[in-house]
This record gives sequence, C-alpha cells and structure tokens, in this order.
Amino acid sequence: MSPAAEDRACAVLRAEHQVILRVLDVLEALIDRPGGNGGLEAAPLGQCVQFFQLFADACHHAKEEDLLFPVLEACGIQRDGGPIGVMLYEHRLARSLVARMGEALSGFGSVDGSSQNAFREAARDYLELLRQHIFKEDHVLFEAADLAMTEEDQARLRESFCEGSCQAFGGKRREELEAMADELERHWGTA
Repeated sequence: MSPAAEDRACAVLRAEHQVILRVLDVLEALIDRPGGNGGLEAAPLGQCVQFFQLFADACHHAKEEDLLFPVLEACGIQRDGGPIGVMLYEHRLARSLVARMGEALSGFGSVDGSSQNAFREAARDYLELLRQHIFKEDHVLFEAADLAMTEEDQARLRESFCEGSCQAFGGKRREELEAMADELERHWGTA
C-alpha cells in the first residue's frame, strides 16, 4: 500500500514551493509598485534576495540535489538528458539570477537608475523561471518520483528532509525563514 499524498516525501517539497511562491508574489508586487522617481525599496528587496538564497536555494534546492535526485537516479530516472538534468540546470540559472539581483542592490545609491533597471530585469527573469520550474517539479518530476519510489524510499527520504530542516541556513533556521516570508507577505504583499 503506497503512502497517502500528504505522507509522501515530495509533499515536503511541494509545501516549500508554496512558501517560495508567496515570496515570488511579494517580489513581483515590489518591482511593480509605483514609487517616487521610479525607485525601488532596497530593504524589502534585500529581504527577498536573502530569502531566495537561504530558503529557496540552501534549504529547498539542496534537499532536491543532495537527497531527492540521487534516490530518483537509483530508481531509474535519468539525470543527463532527463528531468533531473533540467532541474539542476534551472537551479544553477536561478542562483545566477539571485546573484545578479544582489549585485544590482549594491548599486541602488547611484543616480542613473541603472542598478534598479538591472534588478528589475533579473527579478522578472527569476519570477518567470521559478514559477515555471515549480510547476514542472510539482506536476512532472514529483509525480514521476511518487510512482518510482518504494515506501521505504519515501520514508527514508522524509526522515532525511526532516533532519535537513533542523539545520541553520546562513544562521537562520527554517522556521525563521518561513517567518520572514510571512512578514514580507504581510507588509509588502498584494492582499
């Protein structure tokens, strides 16, 4: 008997996707909101960048890369030329875009506005990439994972995910990062 959907290992990753999507919505609201002289607000954008570095990448993508993908490869899901390879490529691209946003933030004091334009461009690319990436993982890769993994694989992976969630990422625990997402949404979200 296979585990219920909420007991499957990928349910943890899907739940993390929902947190990431909330902060993506905040990022979009921040870059689209009218400001004085077309200015972006550096502080909340910096919090978004920090969240993406620590939660989306160090916590979430690391679980996929270090724990999920090796199990899936052992179950016969291809890396090279397959869905795992695509996800790894997109993780690298996402890291690059977050780095570009961080670099652009450091130049927000300049008069010409080029740093803000660079931030907006990287942010829009990141928004598009991550939303598509999450959709592919939720509706393709994780579906295949649930079919390929045994109950033992599922249980072992869930346990590993829970152990990984107990770590600190950039000095912040997972709960603190989720609280950061809540705070960003409360102060800067569209709702």
